[in-house]
Amino acid sequence: MADPGVPDATNDATNDATNDAAAGAALRAGLATTGLMAGLFGVFDVVVMPALARSGDQDFVTRMRRINRAIENPVFGVVYVGALVAPAAATVLLRRAGHRRAARWAAGALACYGAAVAVTSAVNLPLNARLARTADPGSARRGFERPWNRANMLRTATSAAAVACLARALGLMPGRVRGPDGRG
Repeated sequence: MADPGVPDATNDATNDATNDAAAGAALRAGLATTGLMAGLFGVFDVVVMPALARSGDQDFVTRMRRINRAIENPVFGVVYVGALVAPAAATVLLRRAGHRRAARWAAGALACYGAAVAVTSAVNLPLNARLARTADPGSARRGFERPWNRANMLRTATSAAAVACLARALGLMPGRVRGPDGRG
């Protein structure tokens, strides 16, 4: 029987491994979700908006309204929110596990993606709402296209920076972060 006054090294090692695995899972989830968001924002920058720019006002407004309706779905919601929650969880778990440097990088990712969320809330969503209710397509497009594109470029950059921060955090833990099967 173990002496209650003596720390159990086996339990400490198990707790360390569990904490590292949880932190690794949160980092991987954050890397996946922020990567998906950075990719989505980037695709708008290099494909969707340039393609729409070649269309007339009515077509531009109609298609953008359809995109805005279609993107409001549960899968998008999980990824969008997950890209905020996973780095936050990783930051906490890494700090608890004693991985201070990795925790700072995860916190940096949280700040970067948080900036993308703030831009979305402050700029892109209000522009989307205005586009949805403006009757004249020419007027709607003029008030929408340039500011939306600029804000989206910022979202792309901050989300990509979040990905880089999470990759760095994961890289600071070589051989320590394992998946559920015990492999890296």
